Amino acid sequence: MNGGKGAPASPARSNVVGFPHIRNASLALIALIGLRSGAGAASVNVADSGAVGDGRTLNTAALQRAIDGCAAAGGGTVEIPPGDFVTGTLFLRSNIRLVIDAGGVLRGSPRVRDYEASGRRLGLLYAGDAENVTVSGPGQIDGNCGAFMDFLHAKRIDSATALRTRQGVRFREVASGVGDGPAVPGERPYQMMIFSSCRNVVLRDLLITDSPFWTVHCADCDGVLMTGVRIWCNLLVPNNDGADFTSCSNVVVADCDMRTGDDCLVFTGYCRHYDLPGFRNLRHASENIAVANCTLQSRSAAVRIGGFDQNPMRNYTFTNLVIHDSNRGIGIFARDEGSIENMLFSNVVIETRLHTGDWWGTGEPIQISAVRLTKNVKLGRIANIRFRDVICRGESGIVVYGTEENVIENVTFDGVLLHMSNGPLEERAGGNFDLRPVLDPGLQLFAHDIPGLYAGWVRGLAIRDFRLTWDPSVPPFFSHGLEIRHFDGLAIAGFNGTGAPGRSSAFPVMLVHGTHLASGVPAGMIRSRDVR
Repeated sequence: MNGGKGAPASPARSNVVGFPHIRNASLALIALIGLRSGAGAASVNVADSGAVGDGRTLNTAALQRAIDGCAAAGGGTVEIPPGDFVTGTLFLRSNIRLVIDAGGVLRGSPRVRDYEASGRRLGLLYAGDAENVTVSGPGQIDGNCGAFMDFLHAKRIDSATALRTRQGVRFREVASGVGDGPAVPGERPYQMMIFSSCRNVVLRDLLITDSPFWTVHCADCDGVLMTGVRIWCNLLVPNNDGADFTSCSNVVVADCDMRTGDDCLVFTGYCRHYDLPGFRNLRHASENIAVANCTLQSRSAAVRIGGFDQNPMRNYTFTNLVIHDSNRGIGIFARDEGSIENMLFSNVVIETRLHTGDWWGTGEPIQISAVRLTKNVKLGRIANIRFRDVICRGESGIVVYGTEENVIENVTFDGVLLHMSNGPLEERAGGNFDLRPVLDPGLQLFAHDIPGLYAGWVRGLAIRDFRLTWDPSVPPFFSHGLEIRHFDGLAIAGFNGTGAPGRSSAFPVMLVHGTHLASGVPAGMIRSRDVR
């Protein structure tokens, strides 16, 4: 979802997509597509409807004929057999189970025009106002991203944004090649799979590869199960989020493996987002979401909560996650009206590093930030966020960044092991905070010393059983163990750590401008100013 999320400019229009008309299925049509029925459900193999799996033939009409015929018969299974079936946009219906067999590939067309419908550009699959929709494997859906990308050039951060970094215009400089990307996108389809205002959506035991844009997008959906899904996308492609759940409720994501250039798992309160399809401008909460047993890799954030949110988000749990080789581990962002409350994270392993190119993040394992982006709205708050039993290794520290107008409340770190690493890109990319997107240009991307944990403008921050270690040799901008400023209510118990090695001015704990401190840390480990 980086950089304005990559939505090409186009005239404003409705995001509600009208489905092509479903004709009544006559006996002749049923015979034509080889429709079979049994136990109250129809079944059709797309090869019987004229689809050809040769990797060249455009099968949109034949595949849609199979889906519509099955829907007209009351629903059932549409089967993609072994073969390589190329298609443009397909519309899924209620009570349809799309099954891709082992050896079967549903491949996106390399032509953008094949994704135009009802005056809108879409992606590969679209379901709107549908119920009981399933897409399952064990086969593969491929977005054919190579047809829409320039992999010989990398998207660079503009010089005006880079000027406030420690490195200035040389920030994240790459001597040759594309480095960590992102590649430069051309004209491309929108979200690869869209489920808009649907109920009872199931994605199961599926391999999804090479999306050119967001991979799975569920908007305003109620009751989504995603289990056993592998999303393996090209790490150089911008905006190829793994799964975006915008203003959704009652969602379970489990046993998934996602590897994406952009954010892996995204949960937001968007009711709209630029001119992307699938949004209905509906105002309601996103709530009751559970994520478990997932492995994630991203050049942006492995888990992202919030962003440009109009709707509130609450009651999410995340457990048993492994985040590896990522730019940012977990990001929680309040920038608009939507509040973010009641989030639990437990049993999480996070490994992050610095990257080149225009990706959001600076190698921090966790960032929680509440900074204004949208004018003339009452900002949503961040409150009641808990991390328990977390092991982190990163080339930057944990950041909790509130502001005077939007203080972050009731954040707990309990049982955290953080190791601060000295990576090969520190000179070119380290020593900065990245809060993008925000309204104030001075807070977008800027030089900042790097403590193990930084927190500013917080209320009710608790740090318990926190162990901090450092590489023996670290950059000169690595600083204090804990640095906490502008706090009201701070509890520290069981902190084991030091300031950065080699810096006499780095203290285990630095406290500035705060009230109501409860500390079990020996006084000799703390340097404080204006703390009451």
